[in-house]
Amino acid sequence: MLAPDQTRPAMRPYLAATQNFASGKNTPRQFLEESLALFEQWEPRIGAFVCTNLSAARAAAERSTERWRAGKPLSPIDGMPVGIKDIIETVDMPTEMGSPLFAGWHAQKDAASVRALRDAGAVIIGKTVTTEFAASHPRGTRNPWNTAHTPGGSSSGSAASVAVGIVSAALGTQVISSTVRPASYCGCVGFKPSVNAINREGSHDYQSQSCTGILGASLEDVWQVAHEIVARVGGDAGTPGLRGPDRLPAAKKPQCLAVLETPGWQSAATEGAKRSLNDCVARLKSAGVDICTRRNNSNVEALELDLVNATELSHQCNGWENRWFYRAMRDRDAGKLSRIFLERSEKYENLTLDQHRADLKERTRIRAVHADLADACDACITLAAPSAAPEGLGSTGNPEFGVPSSLLGVPSLSLPLFEDGGMPLGLQVIGFFDRDADACAISSWLMQAR
Repeated sequence: MLAPDQTRPAMRPYLAATQNFASGKNTPRQFLEESLALFEQWEPRIGAFVCTNLSAARAAAERSTERWRAGKPLSPIDGMPVGIKDIIETVDMPTEMGSPLFAGWHAQKDAASVRALRDAGAVIIGKTVTTEFAASHPRGTRNPWNTAHTPGGSSSGSAASVAVGIVSAALGTQVISSTVRPASYCGCVGFKPSVNAINREGSHDYQSQSCTGILGASLEDVWQVAHEIVARVGGDAGTPGLRGPDRLPAAKKPQCLAVLETPGWQSAATEGAKRSLNDCVARLKSAGVDICTRRNNSNVEALELDLVNATELSHQCNGWENRWFYRAMRDRDAGKLSRIFLERSEKYENLTLDQHRADLKERTRIRAVHADLADACDACITLAAPSAAPEGLGSTGNPEFGVPSSLLGVPSLSLPLFEDGGMPLGLQVIGFFDRDADACAISSWLMQAR
């Protein structure tokens, strides 16, 4: 059992622990009990969970223990403690979507991703806190590195619970910056796959840029969770889903990486954050990796110019796609909606279909500009956030560095490689569409080359 006086967050990778399961030196049930001891210690301080089903978790861990002893685990993640962002449906717990409008609401079914996790033997501890409707209004989770600071959003509870070891992985979502930013702030691994790569049925995020993400204690855990889901339920309807091997792709040294500054570099990035990325680039050059920037590559320069309005273009696409939902929630009870929700609802109320079609055309054009980079470089790198988590719980922080991968619909990962003022800060790897395995292989090399 873990010592009860642990005061610093410490993640607990799961796949590395399974090597002792067959021999009985450790078991999924023991692993879960350590998770629950950490839950008792950390949850009153960070508020990562909306609700739990611990009796069901213990029963699932016991069944997993029996399977490992018999040499018949359902998958490599059989027994893994996981959390489910409370925008995603679960049959045994309510799905409240961070809103009092849905307090106690039950879907009476599992989302596709949750069903797949159960079929793979994962142990679901509970529902993790999300911002209101997975948007901008925070719901109280605190950063475990400093509880006066935001954990980010909207996958706030998922990131915080992974960071302290309560779960080894948790489902999140991202339509703007909701996986990579909380991963960066809380110091865990965040993986936002290519759009449509993981089946979203039963996840209440309907926007065309949105996708299910994984926050985890290691790259191995994150990839495995994504793979096990897609192996059972695929990607979004009509799409091929995440492609790649059944284990984390082997580490691969990139020949060339493009460094993106994005609009956040000048407007929001701290000197410490800039120094971290610049030092990383210097080390990569010393290791023989070619570096492209806006200053020496015209394609990178073109993309940087196109990303200047990425945040507003993304909000406009989301705003049109959410207009019906804004109206439905206002009609139900506007008094239970946040000021941020109401302001956004009003801002995009008068968008027209012609405007939306123009926005989609512009997004497609920018995606093609990014795709052209694949001829010159293996991936892009940038910061996952402009700084470490800022103080205060009234905001989830600046999303600008997370927006590009969402607008582009491509895979991105936040790797816990940097610090800023003694708090975690992520290096972001941005890959190319449907080449998630390549992005993960490069990320694995970057983690090893740190």
